[in-house]
Amino acid sequence: MSALDIDDLRVRVQSVLDAEREIQRAVLAPLGDEMDDLLGCVFDLLSGGKRLRAGFFYWGYRAFGRDSSDALVRAATSLEVFQAAALLHDDVMDDSDVRRGMPAAHRRLAQVHRERHLAGDSDRFGQAGAILAGDLCLNWTDEIYTTSGLPDDELARGRKVFNTMRTQLMGGQYLDVVESAQTWRGASHEERVARARAVIRFKSAKYTVEQPVLIGASCAGADDASLAALSAYGLALGEAFQLRDDLLGVFGDPEATGKPAGDDLREGKRTVLIAYLLESATPGEAERFATVFGRPDIAPLDLDWLRDLCVRTGAVDRVEKLISSTADAARIALEDARVTPLGRQVLTELVDISTARTS
Repeated sequence: MSALDIDDLRVRVQSVLDAEREIQRAVLAPLGDEMDDLLGCVFDLLSGGKRLRAGFFYWGYRAFGRDSSDALVRAATSLEVFQAAALLHDDVMDDSDVRRGMPAAHRRLAQVHRERHLAGDSDRFGQAGAILAGDLCLNWTDEIYTTSGLPDDELARGRKVFNTMRTQLMGGQYLDVVESAQTWRGASHEERVARARAVIRFKSAKYTVEQPVLIGASCAGADDASLAALSAYGLALGEAFQLRDDLLGVFGDPEATGKPAGDDLREGKRTVLIAYLLESATPGEAERFATVFGRPDIAPLDLDWLRDLCVRTGAVDRVEKLISSTADAARIALEDARVTPLGRQVLTELVDISTARTS
């Protein structure tokens, strides 16, 4: 049984989300039927996903001998809604077409605009709606956490990390925007890797693993030494998770990832993979790379050439080695956490689930 299925966690998270949809539908009902478009964008998106963030919160709490409860599952589910906010906004910023095998929210709402023959620009309408859907998720994240039913003193212990997570992710998103607007021209290989890893840390690693597991552990009353160990575990594993995501963004099967193959190359994402590629590329390869990388209309032959270059330069192998080393670092860090045998088993299993994946 997967760590995310122990205690029927994924099923229970979905039940919370289904109930929340009805709660928020009632709140928005006075505004009219149009609100169903926003609710559909959010909760259809939330019907999929691996539930990793909820899982790390849940097992960060349970790992210190605390019992499962509906309140705990509801509190953990707040992080799934937080991720939805990030995805909704991400897709607008990246101008993505697809998310989890469905039209991205801004595309979906733009189509609503066209089908109803509304006035104005359909794409701007869709972008505005998706941003507002993401804003709703940010609001609901706090609401679900606060009303979860966990004791007030426990929620208060987790609140500092919870608030830090929400602020740092928005900063991490902006850091990614800034990095995308800059070039790596003149930067050393070491600087390129450091900049790419800084984006990984603040845009993904912290809110995917480190902060969820620390919120759960803090709510449970974990000691300072264990919190420090879990922080090191979460940062290392969070980086490994995103490095795997970067490889999937180039080589992943769209049927598994729910996104078009090679999207990161079209979007021109400056990842560790690309830093490794550029270090080993010949001058001629680097020149061609500069003409095709980051082009939304990139030709299929050029996309295949970029993928092949990632392999030929050894960039893929180097990223795989970095994934292995950071995953190992997470396992080592976990040894210093004073957690229960079950907690240690599950948190160790989550290392493999987070890094050996195809979606």
